[in-house]
Amino acid sequence: MNYFFKIVIFFFFINLSFAQSSEQQKLEERKAQVLKEISETKARLEAEKKKEKSVLKQISQQRNLIQLRQKLLSTTAKQTRILSDEIYLTQLEMNKLNRELKVLKEDYEKMIVKSYKSRNEQSRIMFILSSENFLQAYKRIQYMKQYAGFRKMQGEEIKEKQIKLAQAEKRLSERKKEKEIVLEQTEKEKQELEKEKKEQERLAKIIQKDKKKYAAEIDKKQKEAKSIDAKIKSLVAAEIAAANKRNAAKTGKSAPKSGSREASKFVLTAEGKVVSDNFIANKGKLPWPVADGYISLKHGDQPHPVHKNLTIHNSGVEISTKPGSYARAVFGGEVLQVQVISANNKAVYIQHGDFITVYLNLSTVSVTKGQKVSIKQSIGKIHTDSSGSAVIKFLVLQNTTTLNPEIWLNM
Repeated sequence: MNYFFKIVIFFFFINLSFAQSSEQQKLEERKAQVLKEISETKARLEAEKKKEKSVLKQISQQRNLIQLRQKLLSTTAKQTRILSDEIYLTQLEMNKLNRELKVLKEDYEKMIVKSYKSRNEQSRIMFILSSENFLQAYKRIQYMKQYAGFRKMQGEEIKEKQIKLAQAEKRLSERKKEKEIVLEQTEKEKQELEKEKKEQERLAKIIQKDKKKYAAEIDKKQKEAKSIDAKIKSLVAAEIAAANKRNAAKTGKSAPKSGSREASKFVLTAEGKVVSDNFIANKGKLPWPVADGYISLKHGDQPHPVHKNLTIHNSGVEISTKPGSYARAVFGGEVLQVQVISANNKAVYIQHGDFITVYLNLSTVSVTKGQKVSIKQSIGKIHTDSSGSAVIKFLVLQNTTTLNPEIWLNM
């Protein structure tokens, strides 16, 4: 194997090891975050059990706990794979170092034996004096110097290889211990998951005993959600019409005819187009509308966790957070409207070109219509209900079309 090829392989292993270490660190951070979310969800669930108010809420919290536990198991599985890869690569590196060390030691031993045989100072002098001419004598002196230097270099290389081998052995031992810890954690999490699933089944049986009562509760909540969705669509449509009318008055052009397809879209100015393009460019990168939380109800249609024949519809996402938390803007823009849905449910609409982000379930609001807001700026306090639960509903619309917020947020 030539010298260049050795260098290429060396840097390949270094880069691969660095990439895996970086990935391992990210997984550790993600695991810590999931464990934190599990702890918070369990605390909410325990609080809910003590109050014995709503089995439906307990089921929702239990479902979130199961999802978080599954996410944690997925993370530990990735960690196990990475550690297994690192152990395999380290073992390969050790095998390579052992082979190289063996060859070096054999060559060094031969050299020492040869040097021992010719150790007599007189024989060295005779070797030089027996030269046919001055040039040959000079070359023989240089050869003896190079030979001594090469022997020293080989000795140093052997020491270096031995150090590297010791480091690799230490790293291998550490990775094996890490893998054992991760496997133990995985087994523990699997046991916890089974307990949580059994608890979910227990709660489901409670609901089955009084199916009509809980089905009516679900139906009532869905009707409330549909009513709020209709109010949102109506308000957005009215704001679009008003904005287009103002824009037409400024430019001298006629506004889109009422009832036409164009009438349901913002007529963007050059500045509005830039804002809209920037919003699109940040798809999947937007910060969450809360500093800390997790998605407790996903977007779209989904079966109820107990009554599979009942479908839950969600036009946005619901994010559970800590009581007393504040909502924040996910992108810079202008407050389009502040809507009062009920005493404890106010909504803030922020326009970003032809995109609108909506923040519902706010008990207080700290912005006003027409106000410019920046990314992560606080816009209001999230309502905390009597059970100590704080949930914000977050929507993303393009004109009047509701989009899936999950694909816009940095998940």
